[in-house]
Amino acid sequence: MNIPYLSRSGIEAGTRERLEILHRNLTGPFEAAEVERVWSLDSVRTRRLLAHLAAKGWLVRIKRGLYATVPLGAAEPADWREDTWAVAVRSFTPCYIAGWSACEHWGLTEQIFRDIAIVTAQPVRKSPVAIQDTAFHLKHRSEDRLFGTRIVWRDRIQVPVSDPSRTVVDILDEPGLGAGIRHIAEVLETYFAGEHRNDRLLLDYTERTGNRTVYKRLGYLMETLCIDVPDIVERCRSSLSTGLTFLDPTVRLAGHISKRWNLRVNVEIKGGGEPT
Repeated sequence: MNIPYLSRSGIEAGTRERLEILHRNLTGPFEAAEVERVWSLDSVRTRRLLAHLAAKGWLVRIKRGLYATVPLGAAEPADWREDTWAVAVRSFTPCYIAGWSACEHWGLTEQIFRDIAIVTAQPVRKSPVAIQDTAFHLKHRSEDRLFGTRIVWRDRIQVPVSDPSRTVVDILDEPGLGAGIRHIAEVLETYFAGEHRNDRLLLDYTERTGNRTVYKRLGYLMETLCIDVPDIVERCRSSLSTGLTFLDPTVRLAGHISKRWNLRVNVEIKGGGEPT
């Protein structure tokens, strides 16, 4: 494979050959250890070469220890950015694309979000984390709770994404992942009216989360939005916990109490009315 590095000068034959090896053998973001293997070099020399190539614009340093090749047609190599989902997989695995990002992918929202929502089994020391000018909002869950996902291909990278039903349950469990309860209400209406609706799976995931507040928010929103699925509403009613929970914990308003759902309704949702 002969890659014509003609648009940038000052690269010697040996370095050109090493770049060709990277283009042939590595897809998406890669770590220094992977480069050691394909270059057959020791770690010290590998890291020095990676730093040199990144400084010259032949590679991009995504974050400490993580690099990517720059497309040959990139007009401004220094400004080139790797696919954000590929970056997420390499930075936070085991993980999956979640929340508002998954809503966008499945067509459950018309809103466009610049930031990326991630559920990860890695420890979360801070959130959001900025990588290549993108903010990644992280939610920690144990690895055995990373269920309900599908694989999406980005270029040649496999990226796990919460499936539509798991996405709905996730944002009811953590309204912050869903950009707030008003947006979640819109997503819920789209879900029940669309091709991704799966009542059995939705209830199964709700039970598996172990958070009975999901039943409260789901049942309340369905009644308020006049989503007429009596079996789900009854399941929610029979599964309530006794404590009082905020409808949207990201909003610090008192609101009124729905005794029917053991919810403090601190955000008003437009709908057909709510039994109290």
